[in-house]
Amino acid sequence: MNPFDEKPSQPRHDQPTSDQSPEASREESLDELSARIVVHSAEPRSAPVTADPLAAGFPASVPPPPAEFFLPPDLRVSWSWLHFLFFGLFLLGSIVAIQIAIIMYFTAGRHLSQKELEQLFQNRPDVAVGSNVIWFLLTLLFLYVTLAVLQGRPFWPTLGWKKLGANPDSASSPWLYLAGGAGLAICVAIVSLKIKTPEHLPIQELYKNRTGALLLMGMAVLVAPLVEETVFRGYLYPLFASTSSRIVKHFGADSEDAVKTGTRIGIVFTGILFGFLHGAQLGWTWALVAVLSTVGVIFTYARARAGTVLASYLLHLGYNSFIAFSFIFSTRFFTRMPPHP
Repeated sequence: MNPFDEKPSQPRHDQPTSDQSPEASREESLDELSARIVVHSAEPRSAPVTADPLAAGFPASVPPPPAEFFLPPDLRVSWSWLHFLFFGLFLLGSIVAIQIAIIMYFTAGRHLSQKELEQLFQNRPDVAVGSNVIWFLLTLLFLYVTLAVLQGRPFWPTLGWKKLGANPDSASSPWLYLAGGAGLAICVAIVSLKIKTPEHLPIQELYKNRTGALLLMGMAVLVAPLVEETVFRGYLYPLFASTSSRIVKHFGADSEDAVKTGTRIGIVFTGILFGFLHGAQLGWTWALVAVLSTVGVIFTYARARAGTVLASYLLHLGYNSFIAFSFIFSTRFFTRMPPHP
């Protein structure tokens, strides 16, 4: 008697009864076994999980939804447009909060006019650069908390930071990207000579003295490429490219054409947004904004072609570093600062 039988007093189906022959019992057992095999083989199986789900931007326990299978792993992002909305609101709110905090600090016990407040940010490079650095750090903090902490993902790989050489068709030497960034800076300088610009751009106010120039160049080389490439090429580009790919596929394109078209749209849109967000520094001189947008398109193309944000970061680093060293040599190590009003 089996202790796990619900009704041990009844005879088992696989044992012959008094009016049942052993041959008939064996035939019924075989029939029941065949039925079990058929039912078992018809059970649905779970979708296979990719070999590297974290690199594909999905948690290890959940495979990507079927709508995402046609996208390459580089474009399968874990954030949505709702996350982008909250990200934009956070950026606006944080920069306003930083400015209010600075104004409250410098106006404690005294009243400053509107003009004096404007001069505070223009004549104090430590205030202008320092507030920008704090804003950059808050930006990274928001992405880290919402993408790494709350979702349990590795921060840098999730935002596209991988080793060079992921795409065998792209350059794998970091020196080539650094040199390319320097060459791009030379081309932009030549083109800018043909553009009629205002006499004094807002960014030039920071070059009035050695302290302002050093702070600006330190931020441009050490901080700006890291944060801007993480945001533009790591966060925004895959969101734009994947969304565009899905839209193109929805209108009847095959998977390969949809990804190609969506990638091109993402590259162009990210580059244009990169130029527009630097418009205030350029005094909204539209020719310069267009040039910087072209630079942003080139950065994004390098990131898409190499499959890693590291490629566009090295380009950006070479670009900004060349401009900084050019200024140092042109001013003879800050001994001859450019004229200013």
